[in-house]
Amino acid sequence: MYNGVVNSFLIKPVGMILGIGVLAWTSTACGWAQEKPEAGQDPPAVAPSAKSGSKQTAAAAAAALEEQDLQKAIERASNDRAALMHNLMDFLKKYPQSSQRPQIYRAIVESSLQLREFSTAMEYAERMVALDPGDLSTNLLSVQLLERYGDAAGWRRATSYCTRVLDLIRREPVKDKSPRKSGEQFEKDKQHDVASVLLVRGRLYQKLNEPQNAQRDFESSYKMAPGSAAAERLGELAEIRKDFPTAIQEYALAFALSDGLQGSASRPEVRKKLGNVWRLAHGSEDGLGDYVLRAVDEAMAVGIDPKPARNKGLKDPMEFLLRKAPDGSAFALADFKGKVLVLNFWATWCGPCGEWEPHFEKVAGHYLGREKEVVFLEVNCDEDETLVGPYLAELKPRTTEVFADGLEDLLHVNSFPTTVILSRTGKIAYRTEGFDPDGRDQVLIDAIDGAIIH
Repeated sequence: MYNGVVNSFLIKPVGMILGIGVLAWTSTACGWAQEKPEAGQDPPAVAPSAKSGSKQTAAAAAAALEEQDLQKAIERASNDRAALMHNLMDFLKKYPQSSQRPQIYRAIVESSLQLREFSTAMEYAERMVALDPGDLSTNLLSVQLLERYGDAAGWRRATSYCTRVLDLIRREPVKDKSPRKSGEQFEKDKQHDVASVLLVRGRLYQKLNEPQNAQRDFESSYKMAPGSAAAERLGELAEIRKDFPTAIQEYALAFALSDGLQGSASRPEVRKKLGNVWRLAHGSEDGLGDYVLRAVDEAMAVGIDPKPARNKGLKDPMEFLLRKAPDGSAFALADFKGKVLVLNFWATWCGPCGEWEPHFEKVAGHYLGREKEVVFLEVNCDEDETLVGPYLAELKPRTTEVFADGLEDLLHVNSFPTTVILSRTGKIAYRTEGFDPDGRDQVLIDAIDGAIIH
């Protein structure tokens, strides 16, 4: 199953990909030995069965001899990486069709990377691909090695491996998904995987001086999963062809989207490129700051699925059908007609909201046992609702959490936190914005008591 793993594979350092420690290559760890012989003795040969035919006996003897030679090659190397690599390569010269080739190739690749023998690592990684062309991980390993250490011919082969990986990902059926993953998440992960491979193939085309192919892959990657790395590459291509307005736009997006994580564009490097091309176009950096701020606003909307318009056109808050957070189950305000509603509007990114939340819960606790009179709701207003679940899991609030679903627009909530009290008839009885720790708890209690009485 390939879904959701390609991006993390491609951004790991090459030496971490195989997941093999320096001391792992003992005969037992490799699974190549059944019993370790006593010191100074050769491993025992497999005794042929008297009932076996001559061909079977010969094959068994040959297999036993091959196993003995492999054990000796490993044991002679001990923990010496260089010796292990050369011993295994010599073993393959004697047994070029060994059934142990996949493990041996992998051991040689790991050892050669430790020794910085990159040409050897590339050669044996590609041998792994030749043994199993449909294995995604070995294709990706070869791509990463060839991109980093190869020449033009190697880059060309790497593009073909990328194309093969794209085909493998696209053909992965939804029936193979993990039962813990929804069909929607499966398709989203597949889209990110495709975008990651397109980005790599675009870089290879860039190395091969094929700007049109590179442009096509970078644009496709960005369209599928907008990110700083693709935007930076598109900026480079535009700068090379002296299309400065496009280069500025792409570099600004790359700067805004960069999050500092591995695989993301380097914000300091992008800043230098952006400043350079802006000066080429305008003669100085005057106006660049305002342009970057607009790019940040644009980037904030990139990759976030727009919320559907819920409760559109409704004018009475008591007619709103909200959703509980984070599971999305229905929550109708009509069920609370005749009660006072105390609403705390908040967002995960809002620092003062976090400061106000325990005070709001303390006030709610003051009214325990009076649920027939007053209801407390914490109303989330995040654009990206995927942030809410992890936030609440850590916060563990006791009050009921719901998504705003348009209620914030009806009540003109423009800053956070905002606390609104709706009377028994659904009218605004009290409203306050921001967080003031001094005395606000009692002010809110007094306002709630007033709304209950009236």
